[in-house]
Amino acid sequence: MTIFSRFCLLIACFILPISQAFADSAQDTADLKQTSDQPSHQIDHFDELKVNPNLQLSEVLEKAYARAPMQAALLSRDSMVSARNRVANAILPSTPAVSVLHQNDAIGSGRGERDWQAELELPIWLPKQRDNRLKVAEASQSTAIASRQSLKLQVAGQLREALWNIAFNDNNLSLAANKLLLANKLRSDVEKRYQAGELAKTDAMLAEQETLRAEKEKLRAEAELMHARHRYYLLTGLRELPASYEEKQSSLEDYSQSPIWLETQSKVGLAETERNLVQVESHENLQVLLNVRSTKGAFDTTANDSVGVKLRIPFGGDAKAAPIRAAAEIGVGNALTERETLKYELETAMHEAEHNLSVSRAELVLAGKQYEIAKESLRLAQKAFQLGETDLVSLLRVQAQTFEAERAFSTRQVQVQWDVARYNQIVGVLP
Repeated sequence: MTIFSRFCLLIACFILPISQAFADSAQDTADLKQTSDQPSHQIDHFDELKVNPNLQLSEVLEKAYARAPMQAALLSRDSMVSARNRVANAILPSTPAVSVLHQNDAIGSGRGERDWQAELELPIWLPKQRDNRLKVAEASQSTAIASRQSLKLQVAGQLREALWNIAFNDNNLSLAANKLLLANKLRSDVEKRYQAGELAKTDAMLAEQETLRAEKEKLRAEAELMHARHRYYLLTGLRELPASYEEKQSSLEDYSQSPIWLETQSKVGLAETERNLVQVESHENLQVLLNVRSTKGAFDTTANDSVGVKLRIPFGGDAKAAPIRAAAEIGVGNALTERETLKYELETAMHEAEHNLSVSRAELVLAGKQYEIAKESLRLAQKAFQLGETDLVSLLRVQAQTFEAERAFSTRQVQVQWDVARYNQIVGVLP
């Protein structure tokens, strides 16, 4: 090998590693820039709800109430109430009957005997039967009205949950969007300092990962908000939201005036009046029979006309009435069981509503103080990072703590109003 060949080989061994290093560095920079320039991912499905400042919460409740599936059942109860009113105000306790009898001896002795008879059967009211029927009709009507009010309160509860679920997820989306904004800003700053040689490549990659994590959280928050909006639309049929749906805490301290509780009380009263009616109607009604009779005797062309009265008095029948009475007792027992079960549920819900509201208010005060401290800590950490006094990992740690403090504070603000709405729901106040 000549001296010139050795010199060329030496130059190649020295220059190629340097050029390859510069190429790798340029490729890394290009890859990082290409990743940072990628557009933010968006979801295709979007449920839009516009805020209508003229829309009142009570109007939304009426819309949701009209769409409630239980409306069909309430309409069928109206037919029952109407039928019971007609029965209670009828002239007779049951339907009268007419019977016609004809008898002759054409197939028999053949002496021309003829007998025509027509009877009218009229049932007689039992003692207290009409009064009990009127009480059952009134109790049925009261129960139907109570059921409508109870349904309206139940729909109000669904509406409250739907609205505050939207507010909760809307707050989460705002937090996620703000977190992504700050992550993008930090990534841009770190990338510039990396290109300037002030920070390592690992710092740039760490900032990029933090941005991607924030973007993923924003996507999830958007999806949850879309779900909440869709549930609201299914409940109300509206693509509009009221401008404000915050409520003042009711002054009521128990659920005694709640339509749901009053409905259960009304059902117990209806079952007891039905039992009293069954006790009376377990006996058969007396029957008065009025008859007209026309008779022709054997070999007699002259008709003998007469009028008669018959009284039918039933007795006994306890064996037949026993199952009817037992069914009425079961109805009362079921109504009492439903009331006591509801009482247990309402007592539990009332205690939880009071306790959750007081706890949420106390947590809001603490979360506010924590958030103020976290914001100041983040300001100092950002300043220290800009001056090179701390590393990126420490800044991200402080930033994450600040995000959590902000989330806790804003979530508590929503939760307090949500708990107020739940308290009003338990005591039976409509929005």
